[in-house]
Amino acid sequence: MTRILFFIAAAAAVWWFYKRFTADAAKLSKKHKRKMREHRNKAHGTLVKDEKTGEYHVKHDEE
Repeated sequence: MTRILFFIAAAAAVWWFYKRFTADAAKLSKKHKRKMREHRNKAHGTLVKDEKTGEYHVKHDEE
């Protein structure tokens, strides 16, 4: 019985790390594609419109 619980816990941990790894990889891929698009267009950043004021500002990495 202890072995079954151990393998269930190990499988859950592996599944959790896999999901976290794929989410991080997707985020990095998206960031890299955006940077390559900016480089190809010779842009200095991506502009984002503020919904409240209607002004544009440069999108930061944490947004």
